[in-house]
Amino acid sequence: MAWVLTQTGLALRLRGGATGVGRPIDVVLTTELADPSRWLSGNELVLTTGIRLPDTAPQRAAYLRELDDRGVAGLGFATGLTHPAVPEDLIAVADEIGLPLIEVPLETPFAAIVKAVTARIAELQYDDVVRVSRAQPHLTRAVITGGAHAVARELGRALAATVVIVDTVGDVVACHPAPADVTVLDEIRRAVLPGADAGATTVVLNGAPTTVAHQRIRVGSRSYGELVVIGAQPLSHIDQVLLGHANALLALDFDKPARLADAQRRLNSSALGLVLTATADVQPAWTLLAPVADSHRRIRALSIDSDSREVLPAVGAACADLLEREGYQCFVHAGEVEAVVIVPGGVGIDFAGRLIDGLDAPTRRAVRVGMSGTHVLDDLPTAVQHSARAAAMATRGGAPVEFGAVAGQILLSDNASRKVLATVAEAVLAPLVEYDREQRGGLIEALHAFLEANGQWETAAAELGIHRHTLRNRIRTAERLLDCDLGVARVRAELLLSLLAGGDRRAPVPN
Repeated sequence: MAWVLTQTGLALRLRGGATGVGRPIDVVLTTELADPSRWLSGNELVLTTGIRLPDTAPQRAAYLRELDDRGVAGLGFATGLTHPAVPEDLIAVADEIGLPLIEVPLETPFAAIVKAVTARIAELQYDDVVRVSRAQPHLTRAVITGGAHAVARELGRALAATVVIVDTVGDVVACHPAPADVTVLDEIRRAVLPGADAGATTVVLNGAPTTVAHQRIRVGSRSYGELVVIGAQPLSHIDQVLLGHANALLALDFDKPARLADAQRRLNSSALGLVLTATADVQPAWTLLAPVADSHRRIRALSIDSDSREVLPAVGAACADLLEREGYQCFVHAGEVEAVVIVPGGVGIDFAGRLIDGLDAPTRRAVRVGMSGTHVLDDLPTAVQHSARAAAMATRGGAPVEFGAVAGQILLSDNASRKVLATVAEAVLAPLVEYDREQRGGLIEALHAFLEANGQWETAAAELGIHRHTLRNRIRTAERLLDCDLGVARVRAELLLSLLAGGDRRAPVPN
């Protein structure tokens, strides 16, 4: 409106509402309707000759207030036709509500005003395009040379506004001009509460209405914070283009370390996979694995065995997150239904516990976890074998198992070894099984208790709840049927393994 009043060729005169001359104009329209408000959307310069202007002062006041409520830029009132002058009561109301009221003299056609404003709007739009085309290269150079601080500075200059970049918890990353007022920062944090959609809100800062516009800085599902612009006026469409451009540049800049970390994790995984599966020389892969070892070149392996390959992506992501949080290099390799993690030698079994605790319930129920002892880096394949053995002894959804804690169970945890021992058990123990079935002699049970008690008669008899002499008789019968000497340690070991591999072979008690 202020610009229109400066156009001397139009000979316009401001009669009222001087406080509103800063209102923007989007379009100029002419209307002689008694109530045009229903067809108005805001920012219009309304021109009228007053043909259907209400007759009474209260009605004229209501007419002007309706226009103001619709957000028009101003009212141009023609004189010299229907009205010789602008009604004084209309001027008083315009001053009261701050709506610019302009007198249009008879010699100024409405078309001249329309033409002048339309040309000015086109000129400003062109200027905006030029401004954006000049600002975008500055923003691009800024993110390359100065990161977030430089982007905030260039965007603030281009928009003539305050720009603040906050992280995901509301802390200020960059600000222009700096430092931001505490009141401003508090309003920003309220406007960009977690989960708030991008947009603009109007707040009161230092007694004046202020627009706070913000966009989430995001790459995929990863969020880095908010880009916030604080200004006296809402952002125009062209300003929003600049805001979006700056947002994209910041997202790329913030995501750069994450992309590098993802690439490093993929490289580490490939190197670990080569070492575990390759038959040829893979010295370059060993070189990449060196950083995972501690200062004494020691490592430990963690095996996560799953019952479905569908859960491995979640397991791998949980491993990477835990390693990153605890400051370890990420070396994770996933196979068909298992994943292997390599950690420094000083990492304890509690690390595996934290990994399990970090999984969601369905994933946790699908996996079992084992951890090797400490090995030098060159023994990595052995460490992985041991962690796999330990995982085989663990319970799905249960606590992780450490290799050193499964002494006496390792041989039976291997499926191939267990099958061999089960075959031996079926052949060796057959005479005792047959005797128990026919005589109800309890030989299998007696032999098992005797061997588990390391040949201690009293202990074994107490376990079975029989007299030791009864136990001696059963063991002699077993020796006779098996044609062996239970005084030989190797014989006892073979029979105990056969019993363990063969399961419970006690004869059923007949009805």
